Amino acid sequence: MMSGEGKVVCVTGASGFIASWIVKFLLQRGYTVRATVRDPSNPKKVDHLLKLDGAKERLQLFKADLLEQGSFDSVVEGCDGVFHTASPVRFVVDDPQAELIDPALKGTLNVLKSCAKSPSVKRVVFTSSFATVVHDPRPKTPEVVIDETWFSNPDFCRESKLWYPLSKTLAEAAAWKFVNENKIDMVVINPTMVAGPLLQPEVNESVELILNLINGLPFRNKNYGWVNVKDVANAHIHAYEIASAGGRYCLSETVVHCSELAKILRDLYPTIQISDKCEDDEPHMPVYQISKEKANSLGIDFIPLEVSLKETVESFREKKIVDF
Repeated sequence: MMSGEGKVVCVTGASGFIASWIVKFLLQRGYTVRATVRDPSNPKKVDHLLKLDGAKERLQLFKADLLEQGSFDSVVEGCDGVFHTASPVRFVVDDPQAELIDPALKGTLNVLKSCAKSPSVKRVVFTSSFATVVHDPRPKTPEVVIDETWFSNPDFCRESKLWYPLSKTLAEAAAWKFVNENKIDMVVINPTMVAGPLLQPEVNESVELILNLINGLPFRNKNYGWVNVKDVANAHIHAYEIASAGGRYCLSETVVHCSELAKILRDLYPTIQISDKCEDDEPHMPVYQISKEKANSLGIDFIPLEVSLKETVESFREKKIVDF
C-alpha cells in the first residue's frame, strides 16, 4: 500500500522506540521522511534507521534540538505532516524541571511554532501518553472505564511527585492551547506502556519493566495498560491519513497488574526464574478498564499482550540484551 508516494513528512525524535517504527511504516508506505535526531553522527542513534527499507531513497536525517528555538523551522518547511514524538521518557530524575518538563513543554511549543510558520503542514500528530489521562484523585476500580475525556491533574501529579506524567500533561495542555489559537490541525495519541520488538539497539523505559521481570526482580504493585509498538505506530499513521480523525486516542490492548505480567512471562518462558514476589506487602492495586472505542475507529485491531511480551523478549535475545 503506497499511499504516501510524493508526500514529505517529518518525524521528531526519530531514534526512539515508537518513532523508529513510525519511520519504518512511513517508508513502507512510500513517504519521504525527514527524521530529526539530536546527533545524526551517533551510529547508536541512527544506524537502525539507515538500514530500513526505503531509507536510502527517502530518509533524510536532520539535527534538531527541542530546546533550541527555531531549530525545526527548516525541517518542517515543505512537509505535509509532522509527527512530534520527541520527548524525554525518564521515570527517575534528579531535576524534573530541566530533565523532563522543559524539554517536553518547550520542545513541543518549539515544534508547533515551526509548524505554524509553515503553510505546507496539513496536520500534526502528537505523541502524548496515557500518563496525561489517568493521574487524578478519582478512584480506579474494575468497573471504571477511562476514556479520552479524562485529563491528568497537574497538582495531583506534583503532590504525588509523578514527574514524567506531569511533563507530558503540561506539554499536551500547552499543545492544545497553541493549536487552537493558531488554527493548526492536531491529533493526539495517548499510548499506555508500549511493548514489542525494538528497532533501536538500547532498552527504553517501558520495556525495561519487562527486562526487570526477566532478570528476576520482584514485580511492582502497579497496574499498567499495555499496547504493541506496531499498533502505536500504525495509529499515528492512520491518525494522519484518515481525514475525519481528531482529538485524542487512548491506546491500550489490556490493563494488567504486574503480577499478571510476571505470570504470563512465566508461562511463556518456564525455564527462566521469574519472581513471584511483589516489591511491597500492600494489597494488589485494583485494575481498571480503558476504552477502545476511539482507537477502533482508527482501524486498530490490537495485538494481544502475550504476543507483545514474546516479541519483546525475543527482541532482547536477538540484541543480546539477555542471554538464556
